[in-house]
Amino acid sequence: MLKGGIFLDMENLSRCGGWNIRFDAVRRLVEAQGVTVVRANAYMVIDEAREKSEDDYFKKKQEYRSVVRRAGFKVSLKPIKRFLNEDDEWVFKSNADIDLAIDAILQSENLDYILIGSGDSDFIRLVRALQMRGKRVDLLSFANTDDELRRTADAHLSGYLYPDILPSFERRGERMRGYLHMVNEEKGFGFLTVQTGLTQSDQRTDVFLHITDVEEELDNREFALLKTHENVIEFTLVETEEGKFQAKDAVILD
Repeated sequence: MLKGGIFLDMENLSRCGGWNIRFDAVRRLVEAQGVTVVRANAYMVIDEAREKSEDDYFKKKQEYRSVVRRAGFKVSLKPIKRFLNEDDEWVFKSNADIDLAIDAILQSENLDYILIGSGDSDFIRLVRALQMRGKRVDLLSFANTDDELRRTADAHLSGYLYPDILPSFERRGERMRGYLHMVNEEKGFGFLTVQTGLTQSDQRTDVFLHITDVEEELDNREFALLKTHENVIEFTLVETEEGKFQAKDAVILD
């Protein structure tokens, strides 16, 4: 059994579609890869001044951090810094990237597998450094994932696709999500890969999608680029009279 660690850049994940991520599901996702989680870290920003001045805001943030800790994660907080720019406007800045990178390098000595939760290109060098140390490095992200970071990781796990990572993801009888793995550009159709479980082999690849069933207006070239860009597509699954499966009312998420 591989020993693994989780390192979540919560500022990036929250800004890019994962603000209500389920931390217990992230642990299960890693465990489903044949990994025993021995370290789990969540890196968050903290507005100390606001928490001191607004009691309700403080309680809300404290409750959220308690939920994360109950899921078995160590919470690392990075204070927000305020400063005036040249236009005399207040600018707020906080970045936990360095903390995450240092912890990942130090803790990797006793790990075989590492999951980095972020779509930020700043982590490309970290991923490569960990891989050079013989570690398997997977990436968990949502929208706005840097393409080179996605390619550099051993595997990209889209939080939109894996069941239960987001509480709003309903797989049975309602909306589903997938990505095009085959496209006929000339005829304007393709087939979707849909994640049905937490392992990378838990997939179905027989869901038909026609360009006319996409709510956005696309020409055939734009439709084909959905496969190239690995866009996540949300749809309603319909079974035809012939027993085949077709995507209807499709929406491009990312």
